[in-house]
Amino acid sequence: MMLPSRPKITTNNDFLTFIFFTAVYNVFVTEGFSNRCYSSSNNLQLKNMISSTASSSSRSVPTIPPLFMSSFSADGSDYSSKDSDYEKDDTGDSEVNWGASNSYRDDEEDDVPTVELKPVPMSKNTENRFVALYWDHELEENKLNKEEEPPRDSLGLHYDRDDLNEDHVMFVRKHNLYNETFNTDSMVDVLRSLPMLASDLKRIIGHCMVMESTDIKHVKEFMREEPILKSLTDDGERIDEVPLYRWRHIRDYSLRIDDGRFGFPCMMAGLDNDAEIIGTNARSETEKPLLDYLIRSQKVIMAGPLHLPTQFKDDPSSIAVGDLIMFNAKDREDAINFVENMPSAQNGLYKDLRVHFYCQLDVTGKFISEDPNRDAPGYQMKEAMEYWGYPVDDDQTPWLNW
Repeated sequence: MMLPSRPKITTNNDFLTFIFFTAVYNVFVTEGFSNRCYSSSNNLQLKNMISSTASSSSRSVPTIPPLFMSSFSADGSDYSSKDSDYEKDDTGDSEVNWGASNSYRDDEEDDVPTVELKPVPMSKNTENRFVALYWDHELEENKLNKEEEPPRDSLGLHYDRDDLNEDHVMFVRKHNLYNETFNTDSMVDVLRSLPMLASDLKRIIGHCMVMESTDIKHVKEFMREEPILKSLTDDGERIDEVPLYRWRHIRDYSLRIDDGRFGFPCMMAGLDNDAEIIGTNARSETEKPLLDYLIRSQKVIMAGPLHLPTQFKDDPSSIAVGDLIMFNAKDREDAINFVENMPSAQNGLYKDLRVHFYCQLDVTGKFISEDPNRDAPGYQMKEAMEYWGYPVDDDQTPWLNW
């Protein structure tokens, strides 16, 4: 008679073997997904588990790290915002999608057409740069018929000039706005029109106009018909009394700071002293120190020496007789200190040195916008000139880019 077989009893060794393989699985899989390689710390942990399992069955079973709970991500960081620490090795270019709005796609053509940029064309009047620099009361004092019409005081000059500002802007824009088919007889470009302010900043006392033309005679004809100068020179009869200079504008990028950057725009006009007093080398001795001073200041908007207005700019008789510098200053005291500390002023180069804050008139019509909250004569002027046929759009006169 066969006895019934005894049931198979799971020994302690079998249980420990199960625990051992479970630990090996967790260590290899967890660390493999996290580190992509086996580090020395992983090997040490594995050896400790093996030795602790084989040493004695009376010891407690080691704690097994849970799966996918490693604190070290595959990219070497201590934190990962992803749901899983697993990342695929291969990321093909075909799977990269940067979006349809602001990125490049290999499978799509760019919708923006390619535009070839060309150099900005020069104006037909670009050859000589002139500056008309005058103060109203000086021209008013030399009126021809003082008995019949007494000279106006400073406040009267201000109000009369203010009434002529719109006429001045219109007159200048009519000369600036031309192209190959319209207004071709315009022979003067007005780059800057800068009314100078009194020390109280409440009155206009003078003007500075920067002009370009191929011939000085065109500049004088323009000045003779300009409304403000016409009222100050007896309808242009005394136009030769207006100080006119050739301006050697230093066109260095370090001397082209924006108007009003870290302050308010100021103008310094200095006329040289007599050579008998300062000598013949005073200007040349201070030329390089002055240039270095202007560059280091980081305040200069425009700068350059004033020369005699000869017919040709290479005429040797067109010598330097002064300096014209536009710069930014925080206040009146800052402006005076800047001018007085110039090497040329320290060396006594100037006999007449003046500093004024100034305004800038929009003589191109490109920097105006319609304001529904107030009367905007500038925009109305632009609409009127467009109706008359003037090229008022930016792309029609690309050389007007100041």
